[in-house]
Amino acid sequence: MKLITAIVNDHDGQMVLEALNKEGFAVTKLATTGSFLKVGNMTLIIGTEDDLVQKAIDTIKSQCRRRKQVVITPAYLETAGGYATRPTEVDVGGATVFVQDIERFERI
Repeated sequence: MKLITAIVNDHDGQMVLEALNKEGFAVTKLATTGSFLKVGNMTLIIGTEDDLVQKAIDTIKSQCRRRKQVVITPAYLETAGGYATRPTEVDVGGATVFVQDIERFERI
């Protein structure tokens, strides 16, 4: 038995959730926030048999897209003696997936 924890961007989250459900995976959804961009994420928790882990990961991968986004970040300007904002391009989207062994699983 495995526990899959997938952190996906809110933009992709609903599509990933629906695709996993369509493939027969039971999923618990948690609303979370990333610390870097301070934007919403969806953390999905999936318990599954060992032989279905790759199918779950492939399903997640099929719905998540990495893309560029411009964010405004503070930058210290030594010549001005203070902070100013500047646009910075960052990668968003995709998914971070953790797979863990589960010693015991019960549905109560």
